[in-house]
Amino acid sequence: MNATPENHPGRSMDLLRFATAGSVDDGKSTLIGRLLLDSKAIFEDQLEAVEATSLSKGYDYTDLALLTDGLRSEREQGITIDVAYRYFATPNRKFIIADTPGHVQYTRNMVTGASTADLGLVLVDARQGLTEQSRRHAVILSLLRVPHLVLAVNKMDLVDYDETIYQEIYRDFTSFATKLNIPDLEVIPISALKGDNVVKRSENMPWYDGPSLMHHLEHVHVASDRDLVDARFPVQYVIRPKSDDFHDYRGYAGQLAGGVLKPGDEVVVLPSGMTSRIAAIDLFDKEIAEAFPPMSVTVRLEDDVDVSRGDMIARVKNAPTPSQDIDAMICWMTNEPLRPRQKLAIKHTTRTGRALIKDIQYRLDVNSLHRDQETGELGLNEIGRVQLRTTVPLLCDSYSKNRTTGSFILIDEATGVTVGAGMIN
Repeated sequence: MNATPENHPGRSMDLLRFATAGSVDDGKSTLIGRLLLDSKAIFEDQLEAVEATSLSKGYDYTDLALLTDGLRSEREQGITIDVAYRYFATPNRKFIIADTPGHVQYTRNMVTGASTADLGLVLVDARQGLTEQSRRHAVILSLLRVPHLVLAVNKMDLVDYDETIYQEIYRDFTSFATKLNIPDLEVIPISALKGDNVVKRSENMPWYDGPSLMHHLEHVHVASDRDLVDARFPVQYVIRPKSDDFHDYRGYAGQLAGGVLKPGDEVVVLPSGMTSRIAAIDLFDKEIAEAFPPMSVTVRLEDDVDVSRGDMIARVKNAPTPSQDIDAMICWMTNEPLRPRQKLAIKHTTRTGRALIKDIQYRLDVNSLHRDQETGELGLNEIGRVQLRTTVPLLCDSYSKNRTTGSFILIDEATGVTVGAGMIN
Protein backbone atom coordinates (compact mmCIF):
# COMPACT_ATOMS: atom_id res chain seq x y z
CA MET A 1 0.00 0.00 0.00
CA ASN A 2 1.37 3.41 -0.95
CA ALA A 3 1.42 6.00 1.78
CA THR A 4 -0.73 9.05 1.06
CA PRO A 5 -1.58 12.12 3.13
CA GLU A 6 -4.56 10.15 4.46
CA ASN A 7 -2.88 6.86 5.39
CA HIS A 8 0.79 7.56 5.90
CA PRO A 9 1.96 5.20 8.67
CA GLY A 10 4.11 7.80 10.43
CA ARG A 11 1.59 10.57 9.98
CA SER A 12 0.58 12.72 12.93
CA MET A 13 -2.99 13.80 13.55
CA ASP A 14 -4.62 15.82 10.78
CA LEU A 15 -4.27 19.61 11.06
CA LEU A 16 -6.79 22.24 9.97
CA ARG A 17 -5.83 25.91 9.77
CA PHE A 18 -8.79 28.25 9.69
CA ALA A 19 -9.17 32.02 9.76
CA THR A 20 -12.09 33.85 11.31
CA ALA A 21 -13.43 37.08 9.87
CA GLY A 22 -16.42 39.31 10.44
CA SER A 23 -17.56 42.80 11.32
CA VAL A 24 -17.01 44.31 14.75
CA ASP A 25 -19.36 42.80 17.36
CA ASP A 26 -20.31 39.86 15.15
CA GLY A 27 -18.96 37.64 17.93
CA LYS A 28 -15.73 36.18 16.53
CA SER A 29 -13.88 36.24 19.84
CA THR A 30 -16.90 34.84 21.68
CA LEU A 31 -17.19 32.03 19.14
CA ILE A 32 -13.52 31.09 19.49
CA GLY A 33 -13.91 31.22 23.27
CA ARG A 34 -16.91 28.89 22.98
CA LEU A 35 -14.97 26.45 20.75
CA LEU A 36 -12.09 26.42 23.26
CA LEU A 37 -14.44 26.01 26.24
CA ASP A 38 -16.72 23.32 24.82
CA SER A 39 -13.81 21.34 23.38
CA LYS A 40 -12.18 21.49 26.84
CA ALA A 41 -9.12 23.32 25.49
CA ILE A 42 -8.76 25.82 28.34
CA PHE A 43 -7.62 25.38 31.93
CA GLU A 44 -9.87 25.83 34.94
CA ASP A 45 -7.87 28.81 36.21
CA GLN A 46 -8.26 30.53 32.81
CA LEU A 47 -12.02 30.07 32.98
CA GLU A 48 -12.11 31.27 36.59
CA ALA A 49 -10.16 34.42 35.62
CA VAL A 50 -12.59 35.14 32.77
CA GLU A 51 -15.57 34.58 35.06
CA ALA A 52 -14.10 36.96 37.66
CA THR A 53 -13.37 39.63 35.03
CA SER A 54 -16.90 39.29 33.61
CA LEU A 55 -18.35 39.70 37.12
CA SER A 56 -16.19 42.78 37.83
CA LYS A 57 -17.47 44.37 34.62
CA GLY A 58 -21.04 43.86 35.77
CA TYR A 59 -21.93 41.20 33.14
CA ASP A 60 -24.59 38.64 34.00
CA TYR A 61 -22.84 36.10 31.76
CA THR A 62 -19.28 34.80 31.23
CA ASP A 63 -17.69 36.88 28.45
CA LEU A 64 -15.86 34.17 26.48
CA ALA A 65 -14.31 36.82 24.22
CA LEU A 66 -11.92 37.58 27.07
CA LEU A 67 -10.24 34.23 26.37
CA THR A 68 -8.99 35.43 22.99
CA ASP A 69 -8.60 39.21 22.99
CA GLY A 70 -5.08 39.11 24.31
CA LEU A 71 -3.92 42.69 23.85
CA ARG A 72 -4.95 45.15 26.55
CA SER A 73 -6.10 47.66 23.91
CA GLU A 74 -8.28 44.92 22.40
CA ARG A 75 -9.86 44.13 25.75
CA GLU A 76 -10.45 47.80 26.51
CA GLN A 77 -12.04 48.58 23.12
CA GLY A 78 -13.77 45.24 22.72
CA ILE A 79 -12.24 44.77 19.26
CA THR A 80 -9.60 42.59 17.65
CA ILE A 81 -6.60 44.49 16.25
CA ASP A 82 -3.81 42.04 15.46
CA VAL A 83 -3.93 38.47 14.18
CA ALA A 84 -4.12 36.17 17.21
CA TYR A 85 -3.28 32.50 16.74
CA ARG A 86 -4.95 29.92 18.96
CA TYR A 87 -4.25 26.19 19.12
CA PHE A 88 -6.56 23.42 20.27
CA ALA A 89 -7.33 19.81 19.47
CA THR A 90 -10.14 17.28 19.55
CA PRO A 91 -9.75 13.49 19.29
CA ASN A 92 -10.25 13.83 15.50
CA ARG A 93 -8.11 16.80 14.50
CA LYS A 94 -5.70 19.53 15.55
CA PHE A 95 -6.60 23.16 14.84
CA ILE A 96 -4.80 26.46 14.39
CA ILE A 97 -7.15 29.46 14.47
CA ALA A 98 -6.10 32.81 13.01
CA ASP A 99 -8.43 35.34 14.65
CA THR A 100 -8.28 38.24 12.18
CA PRO A 101 -9.56 41.81 12.62
CA GLY A 102 -12.84 43.01 11.15
CA HIS A 103 -12.01 46.69 10.63
CA VAL A 104 -11.29 47.87 7.08
CA GLN A 105 -8.04 49.49 8.24
CA TYR A 106 -6.73 46.07 9.24
CA THR A 107 -7.22 44.41 5.82
CA ARG A 108 -3.48 43.63 5.70
CA ASN A 109 -3.79 41.72 9.01
CA MET A 110 -6.64 39.68 7.61
CA VAL A 111 -4.62 38.86 4.47
CA THR A 112 -1.76 37.69 6.71
CA GLY A 113 -4.01 35.44 8.80
CA ALA A 114 -5.92 33.97 5.85
CA SER A 115 -2.93 33.39 3.54
CA THR A 116 -2.14 29.97 5.05
CA ALA A 117 -5.72 28.97 5.95
CA ASP A 118 -7.47 25.84 4.70
CA LEU A 119 -10.84 27.28 5.67
CA GLY A 120 -12.32 30.74 6.15
CA LEU A 121 -14.99 31.30 8.78
CA VAL A 122 -17.05 34.47 8.18
CA LEU A 123 -19.45 35.53 10.92
CA VAL A 124 -22.54 37.65 10.36
CA ASP A 125 -24.92 39.00 12.97
CA ALA A 126 -28.38 37.53 12.35
CA ARG A 127 -29.92 40.90 13.31
CA GLN A 128 -27.80 42.84 10.80
CA GLY A 129 -27.67 40.43 7.88
CA LEU A 130 -24.91 40.72 5.29
CA THR A 131 -22.85 43.88 5.66
CA GLU A 132 -20.23 45.50 3.44
CA GLN A 133 -17.55 43.99 5.65
CA SER A 134 -19.03 40.48 5.32
CA ARG A 135 -18.81 40.79 1.54
CA ARG A 136 -15.30 42.26 1.70
CA HIS A 137 -14.08 39.38 3.84
CA ALA A 138 -15.58 36.84 1.44
CA VAL A 139 -13.87 38.60 -1.49
CA ILE A 140 -10.48 38.55 0.28
CA LEU A 141 -10.86 34.85 1.16
CA SER A 142 -11.74 34.18 -2.48
CA LEU A 143 -8.73 36.20 -3.72
CA LEU A 144 -6.49 34.23 -1.36
CA ARG A 145 -7.94 30.99 -2.78
CA VAL A 146 -8.98 29.68 0.63
CA PRO A 147 -10.65 26.45 -0.56
CA HIS A 148 -13.39 26.11 2.07
CA LEU A 149 -15.70 28.80 3.41
CA VAL A 150 -18.18 28.68 6.29
CA LEU A 151 -20.71 31.44 6.81
CA ALA A 152 -21.75 31.32 10.47
CA VAL A 153 -25.02 33.18 11.07
CA ASN A 154 -24.43 34.16 14.69
CA LYS A 155 -26.70 35.50 17.48
CA MET A 156 -29.67 33.39 16.37
CA ASP A 157 -30.81 33.51 20.01
CA LEU A 158 -31.44 37.26 19.61
CA VAL A 159 -33.85 36.68 16.70
CA ASP A 160 -35.72 33.85 18.47
CA TYR A 161 -34.06 31.24 16.24
CA ASP A 162 -36.17 32.43 13.30
CA GLU A 163 -35.67 30.24 10.22
CA THR A 164 -36.86 32.96 7.79
CA ILE A 165 -34.03 35.29 8.90
CA TYR A 166 -31.47 32.52 8.38
CA GLN A 167 -32.90 31.67 4.95
CA GLU A 168 -32.79 35.33 3.86
CA ILE A 169 -29.10 35.65 4.81
CA TYR A 170 -28.42 32.28 3.16
CA ARG A 171 -29.98 33.44 -0.12
CA ASP A 172 -28.22 36.81 -0.05
CA PHE A 173 -24.81 35.29 0.53
CA THR A 174 -25.08 32.38 -1.92
CA SER A 175 -26.21 34.83 -4.60
CA PHE A 176 -23.20 37.07 -3.87
CA ALA A 177 -20.84 34.06 -3.75
CA THR A 178 -21.64 33.14 -7.36
CA LYS A 179 -19.42 36.10 -8.41
CA LEU A 180 -16.49 34.70 -6.44
CA ASN A 181 -14.27 31.65 -6.62
CA ILE A 182 -15.57 29.67 -3.63
CA PRO A 183 -15.32 25.89 -4.29
CA ASP A 184 -16.96 24.79 -1.02
CA LEU A 185 -19.50 26.76 1.03
CA GLU A 186 -21.37 25.80 4.21
CA VAL A 187 -23.88 28.10 5.97
CA ILE A 188 -24.51 27.29 9.66
CA PRO A 189 -26.88 29.09 12.07
CA ILE A 190 -25.30 29.41 15.54
CA SER A 191 -25.33 31.20 18.86
CA ALA A 192 -21.77 31.55 20.15
CA LEU A 193 -23.02 32.94 23.45
CA LYS A 194 -25.47 30.09 24.14
CA GLY A 195 -23.51 27.36 22.37
CA ASP A 196 -26.21 26.50 19.79
CA ASN A 197 -24.77 24.49 16.85
CA VAL A 198 -21.19 25.35 17.87
CA VAL A 199 -20.02 22.03 19.28
CA LYS A 200 -23.37 20.30 19.80
CA ARG A 201 -26.45 20.35 17.57
CA SER A 202 -29.06 22.80 18.81
CA GLU A 203 -32.54 21.75 19.90
CA ASN A 204 -33.66 25.37 19.39
CA MET A 205 -33.35 25.09 15.59
CA PRO A 206 -35.07 21.81 14.59
CA TRP A 207 -35.53 23.24 11.07
CA TYR A 208 -31.74 23.08 10.47
CA ASP A 209 -30.55 19.60 9.53
CA GLY A 210 -26.91 20.36 8.74
CA PRO A 211 -23.79 19.76 10.87
CA SER A 212 -22.70 21.72 13.92
CA LEU A 213 -19.74 24.01 13.33
CA MET A 214 -17.32 21.74 15.20
CA HIS A 215 -18.51 18.65 13.32
CA HIS A 216 -17.91 20.45 10.02
CA LEU A 217 -14.45 21.65 11.11
CA GLU A 218 -13.51 18.13 12.20
CA HIS A 219 -14.65 16.46 9.00
CA VAL A 220 -14.06 18.94 6.15
CA HIS A 221 -11.68 17.23 3.71
CA VAL A 222 -8.50 19.27 3.17
CA ALA A 223 -5.85 16.70 2.14
CA SER A 224 -6.89 16.88 -1.53
CA ASP A 225 -6.65 20.71 -1.55
CA ARG A 226 -2.89 20.49 -1.85
CA ASP A 227 -1.28 20.08 -5.28
CA LEU A 228 -0.09 16.46 -5.32
CA VAL A 229 0.72 16.48 -9.06
CA ASP A 230 3.30 19.21 -9.64
CA ALA A 231 6.45 18.45 -7.62
CA ARG A 232 7.94 21.63 -6.13
CA PHE A 233 10.75 21.49 -3.56
CA PRO A 234 12.33 24.89 -2.76
CA VAL A 235 15.73 24.30 -1.16
CA GLN A 236 16.02 25.99 2.23
CA TYR A 237 19.40 24.74 3.38
CA VAL A 238 22.29 22.53 2.26
CA ILE A 239 23.26 19.99 4.93
CA ARG A 240 26.94 19.02 5.01
CA PRO A 241 27.76 17.62 8.49
CA LYS A 242 31.44 16.87 7.65
CA SER A 243 31.63 14.51 10.61
CA ASP A 244 33.25 11.07 10.66
CA ASP A 245 29.82 9.37 10.74
CA PHE A 246 28.46 11.41 7.82
CA HIS A 247 31.64 12.28 5.96
CA ASP A 248 30.15 12.24 2.45
CA TYR A 249 26.61 13.28 3.38
CA ARG A 250 25.09 16.04 1.26
CA GLY A 251 21.37 16.73 1.65
CA TYR A 252 19.01 19.49 0.62
CA ALA A 253 16.50 20.49 3.28
CA GLY A 254 13.20 22.25 2.72
CA GLN A 255 9.43 22.03 2.85
CA LEU A 256 7.70 20.31 -0.05
CA ALA A 257 5.36 22.83 -1.68
CA GLY A 258 3.69 20.49 -4.18
CA GLY A 259 3.64 17.01 -5.67
CA VAL A 260 4.99 13.73 -4.32
CA LEU A 261 8.68 12.84 -4.34
CA LYS A 262 10.09 9.28 -4.12
CA PRO A 263 13.58 7.77 -4.28
CA GLY A 264 14.42 6.98 -7.91
CA ASP A 265 12.47 9.93 -9.33
CA GLU A 266 14.25 11.82 -12.11
CA VAL A 267 14.43 15.50 -11.13
CA VAL A 268 15.77 18.79 -12.43
CA VAL A 269 17.44 21.49 -10.33
CA LEU A 270 16.35 25.00 -11.27
CA PRO A 271 17.46 27.49 -12.46
CA SER A 272 20.64 25.61 -13.53
CA GLY A 273 18.71 22.88 -15.40
CA MET A 274 21.00 20.09 -14.11
CA THR A 275 19.27 16.70 -13.83
CA SER A 276 19.70 13.81 -11.40
CA ARG A 277 17.72 11.17 -9.54
CA ILE A 278 16.61 11.15 -5.92
CA ALA A 279 18.86 8.78 -3.97
CA ALA A 280 16.95 9.00 -0.68
CA ILE A 281 14.56 11.17 1.32
CA ASP A 282 15.33 11.65 5.01
CA LEU A 283 12.85 12.62 7.72
CA PHE A 284 14.65 13.26 11.00
CA ASP A 285 16.83 10.19 11.50
CA LYS A 286 15.18 7.77 9.08
CA GLU A 287 14.67 7.31 5.36
CA ILE A 288 11.09 7.46 4.05
CA ALA A 289 9.47 6.00 0.94
CA GLU A 290 7.85 9.25 -0.23
CA ALA A 291 7.26 12.86 0.72
CA PHE A 292 4.22 15.07 0.12
CA PRO A 293 3.16 18.61 1.10
CA PRO A 294 3.65 20.14 3.58
CA MET A 295 6.36 17.76 4.87
CA SER A 296 9.77 19.18 5.78
CA VAL A 297 12.39 16.70 4.60
CA THR A 298 15.97 16.36 3.36
CA VAL A 299 16.46 15.16 -0.21
CA ARG A 300 19.66 13.45 -1.34
CA LEU A 301 20.56 13.19 -5.03
CA GLU A 302 22.54 10.48 -6.84
CA ASP A 303 24.80 13.00 -8.61
CA ASP A 304 27.01 15.69 -7.12
CA VAL A 305 25.24 18.64 -8.76
CA ASP A 306 25.46 22.27 -7.64
CA VAL A 307 22.41 23.02 -5.47
CA SER A 308 22.07 25.96 -3.08
CA ARG A 309 19.47 27.86 -1.09
CA GLY A 310 16.85 29.41 -3.36
CA ASP A 311 17.08 26.66 -5.98
CA MET A 312 14.11 24.41 -6.67
CA ILE A 313 13.94 20.66 -7.29
CA ALA A 314 11.14 19.63 -9.67
CA ARG A 315 10.25 16.86 -12.09
CA VAL A 316 12.06 16.97 -15.43
CA LYS A 317 8.87 16.97 -17.52
CA ASN A 318 6.83 19.11 -15.12
CA ALA A 319 8.89 22.06 -13.96
CA PRO A 320 7.96 25.72 -13.46
CA THR A 321 9.17 28.14 -16.13
CA PRO A 322 11.63 30.66 -14.64
CA SER A 323 10.31 34.18 -15.15
CA GLN A 324 11.48 37.71 -14.40
CA ASP A 325 8.32 39.46 -15.61
CA ILE A 326 5.54 38.90 -13.09
CA ASP A 327 1.87 39.90 -13.04
CA ALA A 328 0.43 39.76 -9.54
CA MET A 329 -2.31 40.94 -7.21
CA ILE A 330 -0.65 42.94 -4.41
CA CYS A 331 -1.99 43.77 -0.96
CA TRP A 332 -0.11 46.88 0.15
CA MET A 333 0.72 46.96 3.86
CA THR A 334 2.38 50.26 4.71
CA ASN A 335 1.51 53.96 4.90
CA GLU A 336 3.85 55.07 2.10
CA PRO A 337 1.98 54.28 -1.17
CA LEU A 338 3.22 51.84 -3.81
CA ARG A 339 4.07 53.70 -7.04
CA PRO A 340 5.50 52.78 -10.46
CA ARG A 341 9.33 52.70 -10.76
CA GLN A 342 9.64 51.83 -7.08
CA LYS A 343 12.40 49.31 -6.21
CA LEU A 344 11.90 46.74 -3.46
CA ALA A 345 13.37 43.47 -2.25
CA ILE A 346 11.31 40.38 -3.12
CA LYS A 347 11.19 37.00 -1.35
CA HIS A 348 9.61 34.07 -3.19
CA THR A 349 9.74 30.67 -1.45
CA THR A 350 13.43 30.50 -0.40
CA ARG A 351 14.64 32.77 -3.21
CA THR A 352 15.40 36.46 -2.76
CA GLY A 353 16.11 39.26 -5.21
CA ARG A 354 15.06 42.78 -6.11
CA ALA A 355 11.98 43.93 -7.99
CA LEU A 356 11.03 47.00 -10.00
CA ILE A 357 7.37 48.06 -10.09
CA LYS A 358 6.77 48.50 -13.83
CA ASP A 359 3.08 49.36 -13.77
CA ILE A 360 -0.03 49.44 -11.58
CA GLN A 361 -2.82 48.18 -13.85
CA TYR A 362 -5.78 48.72 -11.52
CA ARG A 363 -6.90 48.99 -7.92
CA LEU A 364 -9.60 46.52 -6.87
CA ASP A 365 -12.55 47.70 -4.79
CA VAL A 366 -13.01 44.65 -2.58
CA ASN A 367 -16.55 45.68 -1.72
CA SER A 368 -17.95 46.04 -5.25
CA LEU A 369 -15.24 44.17 -7.25
CA HIS A 370 -14.89 47.35 -9.40
CA ARG A 371 -11.48 47.77 -11.08
CA ASP A 372 -10.20 51.35 -10.92
CA GLN A 373 -7.83 51.58 -13.89
CA GLU A 374 -7.14 55.30 -13.40
CA THR A 375 -5.21 54.80 -10.18
CA GLY A 376 -1.52 55.70 -10.07
CA GLU A 377 -0.70 54.14 -6.70
CA LEU A 378 -1.80 51.66 -4.04
CA GLY A 379 -2.34 52.96 -0.49
CA LEU A 380 -2.32 51.18 2.85
CA ASN A 381 -4.59 48.08 2.90
CA GLU A 382 -5.44 48.45 -0.82
CA ILE A 383 -5.30 45.57 -3.30
CA GLY A 384 -4.43 45.93 -6.97
CA ARG A 385 -2.88 44.27 -10.01
CA VAL A 386 0.77 45.13 -10.58
CA GLN A 387 3.49 44.29 -13.13
CA LEU A 388 6.96 43.56 -11.72
CA ARG A 389 10.41 42.97 -13.19
CA THR A 390 12.77 40.97 -10.96
CA THR A 391 16.57 40.79 -10.92
CA VAL A 392 16.51 36.99 -10.52
CA PRO A 393 14.19 34.55 -12.29
CA LEU A 394 11.38 33.35 -10.01
CA LEU A 395 10.52 29.65 -10.14
CA CYS A 396 6.83 30.26 -9.80
CA ASP A 397 3.38 28.92 -10.59
CA SER A 398 0.09 30.78 -10.67
CA TYR A 399 -1.41 31.30 -7.21
CA SER A 400 -4.53 29.41 -8.27
CA LYS A 401 -2.34 26.36 -8.95
CA ASN A 402 -0.05 26.50 -5.91
CA ARG A 403 -0.46 28.96 -3.03
CA THR A 404 3.19 28.51 -1.95
CA THR A 405 5.02 28.89 -5.26
CA GLY A 406 2.40 31.41 -6.44
CA SER A 407 2.98 33.94 -3.65
CA PHE A 408 5.72 36.32 -2.55
CA ILE A 409 6.40 39.24 -0.22
CA LEU A 410 7.88 42.66 -0.94
CA ILE A 411 10.34 44.17 1.54
CA ASP A 412 11.57 47.72 2.07
CA GLU A 413 15.35 47.34 1.71
CA ALA A 414 16.09 50.31 3.98
CA THR A 415 14.06 49.10 6.96
CA GLY A 416 13.67 45.35 6.35
CA VAL A 417 9.90 45.71 6.86
CA THR A 418 7.47 43.62 4.80
CA VAL A 419 5.44 46.17 2.83
CA GLY A 420 3.44 44.01 0.41
CA ALA A 421 2.11 40.50 -0.22
CA GLY A 422 1.64 39.23 -3.77
CA MET A 423 -0.36 36.53 -5.53
CA ILE A 424 0.95 35.64 -8.99
CA ASN A 425 -1.62 35.53 -11.82
